[in-house]
Amino acid sequence: MEDMKKHLGQVDVAKVKLMVRVEEDYENGKLSFDEARAMLEERVGSCAPAEIALAEQMFTEEDPDQCRKEDIQGKLALFEGILQTGMEGLPADHPLSRYVQENEACKKITLEIEDLVQYPLIKNQWIELYDRLIQVKRHLSRKQMQLYPVLEQKGFTRPTTTMWTLDDYVRDEIRDARALLDADDDDAFIARQQTIVADLRDLMAKEESILFPTSLKMITPEEFEAMKSGDAEIGYAWLDLDVDHRALEREQKAASSPDATFVDELAALLGKHGIATGPDAELDMKTGKLTLSQVNLMLQNLPLDISFVDEHEIVKFYSDTDHRIFPRSKNVIGRDVKNCHPRASVHIVQEIVEKFRAGEEDEVDFWINKPGAFIYIYYKAVRDEDGTFRGVLEMMQDCTRIRSLEDSRTLLTWGSEK
Repeated sequence: MEDMKKHLGQVDVAKVKLMVRVEEDYENGKLSFDEARAMLEERVGSCAPAEIALAEQMFTEEDPDQCRKEDIQGKLALFEGILQTGMEGLPADHPLSRYVQENEACKKITLEIEDLVQYPLIKNQWIELYDRLIQVKRHLSRKQMQLYPVLEQKGFTRPTTTMWTLDDYVRDEIRDARALLDADDDDAFIARQQTIVADLRDLMAKEESILFPTSLKMITPEEFEAMKSGDAEIGYAWLDLDVDHRALEREQKAASSPDATFVDELAALLGKHGIATGPDAELDMKTGKLTLSQVNLMLQNLPLDISFVDEHEIVKFYSDTDHRIFPRSKNVIGRDVKNCHPRASVHIVQEIVEKFRAGEEDEVDFWINKPGAFIYIYYKAVRDEDGTFRGVLEMMQDCTRIRSLEDSRTLLTWGSEK
C-alpha cells in the first residue's frame, strides 16, 4: 500500500476515505444519488483517477469478481464533474495511446454488432466480424503481460487480482459466442450479442476512466519506453503497425548501456584474473563448454517453449522463440508466478509447486485439443544433486503435426520436397 502511495505522490488519505464512505453509503441505500453527489461536490471537490484506484486498493475488500460486478457507469455518473480523467498530449506511439486507439476500433465493432443484430442472420457477415473481434485477445494479453506487472511492482495489485478476471470473462464470452456461430445455433448466438457489447463497453470504460490515467500517474516515461518492444512482440489489435520488436529491443539496450570504454576496461581487468566475460566467453557446462551466445541460440531454436520458475516461485526465464504458443513479455521476469495466471487457475499453479516442493510428485502434463491444434504442456520439478527443490521447468509444444504422422520415414526428405 505504501508503495502505491509513494508512486502517486502527495495523497489526501482523509479525502480518499470519504470518497469510499460516500460511495458505499450510496450503494447501500443510505444516501440518495443527489445526496451523495452533493456531499462529493462539497467535501471532495475534485479527484484524480489514481485516487479512486487508491481508494479501492486501500479500503475495499478484495474480490476477484469485483471488477466484473462493479457498475462503472453508475460510478462515472456519481463522480461526473469531480473525476478528472484527461490523458491529453500523449504521442501516438505511447503504450497507453495504443490501448486507446484499439478501444476506438473496438467501439466501432460494437456499433457494427448492434446494427447486424437487427437483420436476418447471414453467417459469412458474422464470421468476418468475429474474425476481427477476436483480436481483442492481443489487447488483453498486452495488459496482462506488460501493464499489470509494472503496476503490481508499485503496489497497485487490483488490476492483477480483479481486472484480469474481467478480461478473461470478456475473452471467453467472445470465444463461446463464436462456437455457437460455428455450430449454426443462430438464436443462442444472437441472444449473446447484447451482453457482449455491454461487457466490452464496460471494460473499455474502466480502462479509460481509471486504469490508464492511474498508469500514466504511476509509471515513469522510461518504463513506458521500455514497454514498447514487449508490446510490439505480443502485437496489437486492429492497428496496422509495422513494428520490429527485436530492433526496438536493440535500440533500448543500446540507449541504456553503460559507457563502452568502462565495459571494455572491466572485461580486461576480469580477464587478467581468469574470469571470462562477454557473450563469446566459454562457460563450463556439465557435459561440455558453450558460450552464452550459443546457449541463447540453442534455446531460441528449440521447437518448444521453455519457462523456468525458481524455488521462491519467481519467474526467472522464458525462451524467446519465434513460434511462441502463448504470449510472453519481459515484464513477467521477476514476478510471482501466481500473478502471471488468471485467478481461476492460480490454485492449480499452487498445487503443482507445493507437490513438487514436498517431493510428492516430479512431473505432470496437460494437453489442449482444439480444432486445428494440439498443444502439449509438461511441468518438471527441478532438483539439485542433493535432491533439494530448485524450481519448476515448463515445456510447451504445438504437437499438431507430430500427432498426424503415420508409418515411418527413414529417407532424408526436405520440407520443399514434401
